[in-house]
Amino acid sequence: MNAQTELLQIEGPAGVLEAAIDRAPSPASGTAVIAHPHPLFGGTMTNKVVQTLARAAVLAGLDAVRFNFRGVGGSAGAWDEGRGECADMLAVIERLAAQGPLVLAGFSFGAFVTSHALAAVQSRRDIRHVVLVGTAASRFQVATIEPELHARTLVVHGEADDTVPLASVMDWARPQSLPVTVVPGGGHFFHGQLPLLRDLVWRHLRP
Repeated sequence: MNAQTELLQIEGPAGVLEAAIDRAPSPASGTAVIAHPHPLFGGTMTNKVVQTLARAAVLAGLDAVRFNFRGVGGSAGAWDEGRGECADMLAVIERLAAQGPLVLAGFSFGAFVTSHALAAVQSRRDIRHVVLVGTAASRFQVATIEPELHARTLVVHGEADDTVPLASVMDWARPQSLPVTVVPGGGHFFHGQLPLLRDLVWRHLRP
């Protein structure tokens, strides 16, 4: 977070949801909504990878919205195995990114949730880009990305990820012929490689 981060609360399906918005320096070209990793393993909207995704979005001229899933930080409710968390993300989209081009992004468990939120909104929204990082394909049923969105979708995974093996992401991506960008030597949290991750995402998102 930085001095320009706006903290707020919105009404979600299970009560209040805590959110943060980092604004683009000039009129934004759209809004990026970013989902954080697993709530039961310390995942929050202040996770370093999530903040890196937000920085990349702002650099690309987007307003970046992060939020805490139910039961995390100041958000009401309790862990719901992904179902309620997807509803949380849809509520954030509706209340904080209702107009204009939309970017959906997520890290780890958040990438799984993002895939299902995308499936719910893609028929009625202008989806500008999708970013899935460290996608938790070994632990959850990640939704298929529709072929028309493949060119606008960036999937990034660390070669040495020992939380979500690269092979599981390839097994998910292969039947879709969906490209995966592999960071050599990268771990799940991209320690020492966050600037590279930021640049990869920025290049994908920039106009």
